[in-house]
Amino acid sequence: MEQPDLKKRLKDVPHKPGVYLHKDRLGSIIYVGKAKDLRKRLANYFSPSRKTMADRKTRALIASIWDFEIHIVRNEQESLLLEGKLIKQYRPRYNVAFRDDKRFLLVKLDTNEPWPRFITTRIKKEAPGVKYFGPFPHSSALRSTIAWVNKEFGLRVCRPKVPGEQDYKHCNADVIRNCAAPCVGRIDRSDYMSLVDSAAELLSGKGRREKLKSLKEEMEKAAARLDFEKAARLRDIIGNLEKTLSPTRQFTRGRGVPTTVRPVEDLAELGEELGLVRPPKIMECFDISNVSSNHIVASMVRFTNGAPDNQNYRRYRIRTVEGQDDFASMAEVVRRRYGRILRENIEAAGEEMDSQEGNVDILRRMAREGKSPIILPDLVIVDGGKGQLSSAYRELKALGLQDLPIVGLAKREEEIFKPGVSEPILIPHDRGALKLMQRIRDEAHRFANGYNDLLRRKRIKESYLDDCPGITNRRKEALLKKFGSVEKVREASPEEIASIPGISLKAAGVMVDWFAR
Repeated sequence: MEQPDLKKRLKDVPHKPGVYLHKDRLGSIIYVGKAKDLRKRLANYFSPSRKTMADRKTRALIASIWDFEIHIVRNEQESLLLEGKLIKQYRPRYNVAFRDDKRFLLVKLDTNEPWPRFITTRIKKEAPGVKYFGPFPHSSALRSTIAWVNKEFGLRVCRPKVPGEQDYKHCNADVIRNCAAPCVGRIDRSDYMSLVDSAAELLSGKGRREKLKSLKEEMEKAAARLDFEKAARLRDIIGNLEKTLSPTRQFTRGRGVPTTVRPVEDLAELGEELGLVRPPKIMECFDISNVSSNHIVASMVRFTNGAPDNQNYRRYRIRTVEGQDDFASMAEVVRRRYGRILRENIEAAGEEMDSQEGNVDILRRMAREGKSPIILPDLVIVDGGKGQLSSAYRELKALGLQDLPIVGLAKREEEIFKPGVSEPILIPHDRGALKLMQRIRDEAHRFANGYNDLLRRKRIKESYLDDCPGITNRRKEALLKKFGSVEKVREASPEEIASIPGISLKAAGVMVDWFAR
């Protein structure tokens, strides 16, 4: 697999805030970072200075980068939230911060309490009457803002749910005009709740500009009076408010796609870019993994409504191809996948396909009628360029499925090829349609490499038998067929091993003694 031209791809990266993900050649995410200017930040990796290359860890990271992905956000606060979410999700080996399970701070307001107050928390527990604001990326700014909000609106900060006279004796907040003192009846609940609602609106961002404007005017007046102490205090309040109340979206954790991605819109956009009749709600993507010639495997992953459909993933060991031949391997796996779909649908229908109607149309109709055991995808994607695409399309044509939409996604320039069309389709790298295709391609790549790695580890274990005295390839195959694994062979008795035709009790005893040593 040829590495993409990262410097050329860098030209499509905008000068906007966002999060970037570096990947290695196997498609694994090795580093997640944020930037005020994505292009400038990524340029530091692809044209590093001597100072940057002096750090051993940074040098190792740059050497491992094979590809990258970006997610554009609206401001620096959003980039920090998304960075933390993605680091916790993928746990890249070159990241240190955010790898623990510590969450960003939220602000909780329980309106069920007699005298509600704002408290900070990291755990969100949904309940009637309980409101949450955030998460907020800057904890110190948030705590300072909450302290200012309580003082500005006269809200209580004491811990008792129902404060009374005894609590009031030990509190000076009423004396210094920091609290409306609901505990001693200086304000009734309806008026107090009005103050709480006003504070809640400000924390949710309503009236943020007006409040900041009035505070800045007050700061300028204080500075004009040479009251620099008050001006500095107001400056700090304004800074904390700007950090805390900047508009941000929540980025929830989970295995699904990041919340910066809009699956419905991306599917519609992809359908338009590829000239499809409708958005491809069901997509299947194929990838070949031949890290070595010992095990050539393939993967098929399915996305439904823009999200991974893990239950319908499939993996294949290539049977008919000698050596590393991606074109022939792709042809085999496509033939096996869609040949099976065709056979099972014919069996379900109980009759041969009607020649008056195309196979794709018949399978679509069966799916609509609920008679199809395996639903045909709306789009087939192969990882590769014209060669892989031609091989796959040839097999579809042989099966009578030439009307099934299929494209090839070439890794180097992220070019999209269609059968019979020489010029590729180029979708800008910041478009959701391309990101959706990249996600399904990368998932197919991960799944294929995982299967190849599993078989490689299994082969390493099996090769342990090659050093055993008296072992031939035939005996090795017979042992593994009977016992299932090297571990089970090691646990077997001489009599159990000797029960295999061609292995005497004496030879079995030699094997058991060798395993024991």
